[in-house]
Amino acid sequence: MSPTKDPSSSQAPTKKKVKSKTRTRAQLAQKKKEKENVTPLVKKYWFQRYDLFSRYDEGIDMDEESWFSVTPEEIAAQQASWCAGAGVVIDAFAGVGGNAIQFAQMCQRVIAIDIDPKKVAMAYNNAKIYGVEHHIDFIVGDFFQVAPFLKGDVVFLSPPWGGPSYKAKESFTLDLLKPKDGHSLFQIARAITPKIIMYLPRNVDLVQATGLSCLSSPPLDVKIEENFVRGNSKGITIYFGDNIFP
Repeated sequence: MSPTKDPSSSQAPTKKKVKSKTRTRAQLAQKKKEKENVTPLVKKYWFQRYDLFSRYDEGIDMDEESWFSVTPEEIAAQQASWCAGAGVVIDAFAGVGGNAIQFAQMCQRVIAIDIDPKKVAMAYNNAKIYGVEHHIDFIVGDFFQVAPFLKGDVVFLSPPWGGPSYKAKESFTLDLLKPKDGHSLFQIARAITPKIIMYLPRNVDLVQATGLSCLSSPPLDVKIEENFVRGNSKGITIYFGDNIFP
């Protein structure tokens, strides 16, 4: 007659094994998802993922274009700090929400606009990870069409720079911005509020860019900020407004 086995001693290892398998499957699924998102074009940006979103591992969504267009989190937080406490910030080209998330953490309300519904869905997902989705109104639409109906305290402009090829330009002029030139874009924003933030390439023509202040009468106050991540220059932020902010 075989000895009687203690039921608890035989079940414990089985439970532990199931948990281990569950964790392994989840990790493999996450790695598979990550590999599928890393195309040859964005491979070099992959190593900067935590600079883009510190909570990347919690389920951040980005499409291929977003890898080289989203504002690094450290820079987005710095930009948002200039309008801390503002009532409504309008993010005209929100993309997957890098800037909108930071504005939502420091301001009362954010209107995040993007013409691509997939990007807006990703922005909502990403904002939810940071717990600020209820402070953001997401709009699928063309900023140039909805602008006449918008009211806000600050407009943030980070229009497409034309992809990574912008780096090859000796001097990046405002006519290279998409889908409209910088002068037209600034005037549309100026019709909403004199408080405007523009995030531009590090090789932007500063004389031309700061000259946008003269489109107002009297000219708006201007502050230029060069943005760095890990000691590397990433872009130029220009703040326009009476006495800047707040």
